Amino acid sequence: MHKLVRCIRFSINPFLSDDSQGYNSFASRPAGEGLSIFFELWVGLCGEIEMQTGFVVNVADIDKCVRSSIVPAFGNYIRDRYRTGRHIGLGNIFELLNSARETLAEKFRPVMPGELSLKLNPFRKVAIDCGLSSKSNDARPQEAGETKMVYLSEKFEFAATHKLWNDEFSQQRNLEVFGNCANPTGHGHNYALEVTVKKDIGKSDFCIGEFEKVVHNELITRIDHKNLNVDVPEFNNVNPTVENIATYAWQKLAGKFGDVKLNCVTVWETDKTYCSYYGR
Repeated sequence: MHKLVRCIRFSINPFLSDDSQGYNSFASRPAGEGLSIFFELWVGLCGEIEMQTGFVVNVADIDKCVRSSIVPAFGNYIRDRYRTGRHIGLGNIFELLNSARETLAEKFRPVMPGELSLKLNPFRKVAIDCGLSSKSNDARPQEAGETKMVYLSEKFEFAATHKLWNDEFSQQRNLEVFGNCANPTGHGHNYALEVTVKKDIGKSDFCIGEFEKVVHNELITRIDHKNLNVDVPEFNNVNPTVENIATYAWQKLAGKFGDVKLNCVTVWETDKTYCSYYGR
């Protein structure tokens, strides 16, 4: 089974009756006028490749479905809420995503939706697990069930120095294995960290502030502007590679979010190198 993912960008003006459709879907379509609300909706569809076309689904059909049915539904919901002065919480967004899942499931069966995620800003997204399962001896997707899990992901940043070195290696061997990272006085990175938590859809809503406070207090304060080899005891005898930093982050955050569970920690060492850890 393959999962095809398509990104649809759109903007909503909450106080205008109509949105300017525009012509540049790379930026946003509807285009939005003035100060509008920008979204990225990521649609994953799972199924077999159609032999005649080589497609799981034609992405043009995904675009057409989302822009004709799902984007207007988002727009109407947002306008109604804004004009009546009602807050749109994460629970409301999950409802919108679940409605989008139902629309996609009906439109594209037997291909079925996988994960749907909505990017709220460059550093935060919410997603739903569409409950897709497959038969043990058959990769074709079954009917998508009720959404079971919802996800919140947010990026943080920290700066730190480290040195990669193994005392059991010779100096030459260390330089061969770790390259510039074996610099005797260390070197620095501006790291990015993405923390993803999950919960059952029926439980209480996320609190962004409390989530950020846990990450800040339990992790960021321990590693930001630190020499990881010297200032963080866990790295006294463990190389602070991006893999081990991701593991360390998991260990510090797992079990700290109440009834919301930690799903994944991703650490970017550079914009070309990152590691994700899903824990044990």
